[in-house]
Formats: sequence, structure tokens, C-alpha cells
Amino acid sequence: MKKTLVIVPTYNERENLLPLAERLLRLRAPVELLVVDDNSPDGTGRLADDLAAKHPTLHVVHRPQKNGLGRAYIAGFQWALARDYECVFEMDADFSHDPEDIPRLLAAAADADCVLGSRYIGGIRIVNWPLNRLMLSKGAAVYVRVVTGMPFTDPTGGFKCFRRHALQSVNLEAVQSNGYSFQIEMTHRLWRQGLKIVEVPIIFTERREGRSKMSGHIIREAFLMVWKLWIQNGCRRRPRAPGKR
Repeated sequence: MKKTLVIVPTYNERENLLPLAERLLRLRAPVELLVVDDNSPDGTGRLADDLAAKHPTLHVVHRPQKNGLGRAYIAGFQWALARDYECVFEMDADFSHDPEDIPRLLAAAADADCVLGSRYIGGIRIVNWPLNRLMLSKGAAVYVRVVTGMPFTDPTGGFKCFRRHALQSVNLEAVQSNGYSFQIEMTHRLWRQGLKIVEVPIIFTERREGRSKMSGHIIREAFLMVWKLWIQNGCRRRPRAPGKR
């Protein structure tokens, strides 16, 4: 069976890491877990090392400081590509993404280059968000679609499955964004190459432990990044012709 890796960036996620690891490692679809920890003051990294010592399918990458979601995922992608993983997931540490959805995304990846777990396809599937947060997220999705032309209902979502060749098609060192706009940029870089991206409905639940990493800086970065992506694509709102990069 082809190997699957779930990348989980962490910063002060000690309360969530143990139960999340337990859920992931007993899935019916076998996966391995990579924790990318940004030197969490609460000891998340030390806990991850303890778990890795007990579970050969759990791995840890330590980064010296908190340096953003995007850089953490890039480090995870590079780690995965240096090994023989065929499917690579992005997933939050706070149980906002349900580990039980992984088999459905994997099934969809059999006929796609990238699978997006969507909170909005066919309706709204979000639990315990305040109205202002929901309006911001939905507004961002519309904004991204209008500016870039990407037809996806949830371009800012962080629950994804990449096929190995899709990640290899991206110059990871050239990825510029680091906050939640990282999700938009990665999808856009694949979409504008003409790769096949599909959406699968998921239920998103607001975190139960810890604090959200959302900030005004992250929102501003995403607002500007969308226009940079449009310019990178030659001011087009459609993918490039097949074979062009």
C-alpha cells in the first residue's frame, strides 16, 4: 500500500497532541504522522519526541522558533518528498479537522492531484463559529474566487491531501506566503498548472483547547497575496494551457 503522511504543525498544542495522535494512528486507513513543532513553550515538542519514541510511525521535526504556518508546512513537505510518501496531508492540531475524514479524502485522491476538504460545498458545515468569523471566511472565499478565478468553495481551508507529483511540481522555496494565505497560494500554484483539484465536504469544528492563531497581519497578508497570484498567472482568471508552467 502506498504510504500516507499527515503533517500537523504545532505551537502550544500540548493538550491536543496526544489525543490527536491516538486518533490518527488507529485509523482504518494506515497513516504516518509528522509533527512540525515551532519550539512550543508549553512542551509540545518534548511530548512529540516522547510519542515518537513509542510509535515508529510518528515523526518529529523541530524548528528553532515560531516562524509561521506556511514555513512549517514547507518544512514538512520537504521532509515528505525526501522519503517515499505518495499522499501528503495538511491538518490542524486542534481537532477542527476530523481524522475520520482522512479515508474519504484519500479515496478522492485516487483520481486527483489535490483534494480540498471543503466547509462550504453544498452548504455550510461549521460548528461553534461566531457570525463575524463565518462572514470573514465566506467573504474571503468569494474574494479569492473573483480575483483569481479559482472555482473552489473553500480556498482558505487547511485540510488537504496532495499527491506526491503535485508537490514535486511546485517550487516550494518560491512560495511566498506564510499565514493562512499559504493555503490559497498552494492551491493556486497547482490550479494554474492545470492539475486536477477536487473538493470533498467536511465538517469543521472550532477548537476545544488552546488559542486560535488568527491575527490582523494574517488577514492583510491574504488580502494582498491574492492579487500577487493573479499577476503571477499573467492577469488571467483561468489555468494555463496544458504543458505550460
